[in-house]
Formats: sequence, C-alpha cells, structure tokens
Amino acid sequence: MMNKMVTLDKVLEETEHLEFDDREYLLNILSKRQIELRRIEISKRVKEALKAYKEGNVKSGKLNELWKDLND
Repeated sequence: MMNKMVTLDKVLEETEHLEFDDREYLLNILSKRQIELRRIEISKRVKEALKAYKEGNVKSGKLNELWKDLND
C-alpha cells in the first residue's frame, strides 16, 4: 500500500469546498483538539516538574540569583 502524505496546501484546498457551517464545525473540532493536546503537554510538564522537585533537583531563590546561576 502506498503511503500518502497530506500537505497543508491540500487540506486548505479541500476545506474550500466545504459549506460554511461545515467549515465552522471543522474549526471547532480542530480548536478543541489543540486545546486537549496543550492540556496533555502541560500535564506531562507538571509531572516532570513534580518528579524533579521530589528528587531534589529543583533550585529556589530570588529571580536575579536564579538568573545569575543559570548564566554562569
């Protein structure tokens, strides 16, 4: 079976053939999917941060101290 690659251009071209309401529906679905993907990514980052905190791999201090330590 041949692997087809869909380009952004092709997607945009195809959506031009949709009725207005269908395009609105598509935008709504895409927006909700992006929001969910962001939530998943944020959740992963929080879990990583909590793990680092529990392992003692987190520094605390004033911003200028942390900034200096980061740039040294």
